[in-house]
Amino acid sequence: MAKSKDVRVTIILECTSCVRNSVNKESTGISRYITQKNRHNMPSQLELKKFCPYCYKHTIHEEITK
Repeated sequence: MAKSKDVRVTIILECTSCVRNSVNKESTGISRYITQKNRHNMPSQLELKKFCPYCYKHTIHEEITK
């Protein structure tokens, strides 16, 4: 049997507009999504357009480091 390597890693996506607005205290929180990505064939920094419940619109969510 072959060894199992951790090909899929868990990442956290964070809303970019909430991070900018938190300096001005306009939003009540920061939207975060937890997902997985393939280590071998995905770009190093993942960006997805997801719905932010604090901004009430679809915004770009970027991967953050732990």
